[in-house]
Amino acid sequence: MRRHPSSLVYAPLLYGAALVGCLDQSQGDPAPVVEELIRPVPSVELLGPVSDHADLLAPAAEQAIGQKLVELEQATGHQMVVVTVGSLEGREIADYTTDLGNAWGIGREGIDDGVILLVAPNERKVRIAVGNGLEEALSDDFCSAVIQNAILPDFRLDDYFSGIVAGTDALIERLKEQG
Repeated sequence: MRRHPSSLVYAPLLYGAALVGCLDQSQGDPAPVVEELIRPVPSVELLGPVSDHADLLAPAAEQAIGQKLVELEQATGHQMVVVTVGSLEGREIADYTTDLGNAWGIGREGIDDGVILLVAPNERKVRIAVGNGLEEALSDDFCSAVIQNAILPDFRLDDYFSGIVAGTDALIERLKEQG
């Protein structure tokens, strides 16, 4: 079990996906069995509530955002991380973000209340991934509006710090309102 600088625990969960053969209705013959498919876990490490692998944030900015995330978790129990990556390693951002959340165990087990704000500046992509336990509070429409209205305007000006702060603040505000 690893601890990040705020001493809160982020325990990784094991996962995997398997595809199995099925009956081909047109032929009546079993379809070929596809061997177990496990997507590789992204090669970035959880450094704390902010994992700035793309070096977009100054240390003081990273610390300030991290403190807000720690305070959110203390107030609500919901766990949120901000991650920047230099590359999505040729993967779709949705898969990459989901795989990070699963590998890092973001959110409480059984409640599934984790949130990841992922920024991949080289691919010009951003995603907010929300655990099932927070889908009502952070709906797809709400998260899309946060990206479009709070994050992207600053990103278009190459001001990643302001976009990340605006997005983080909007998500935190919503989560605190919802309890």
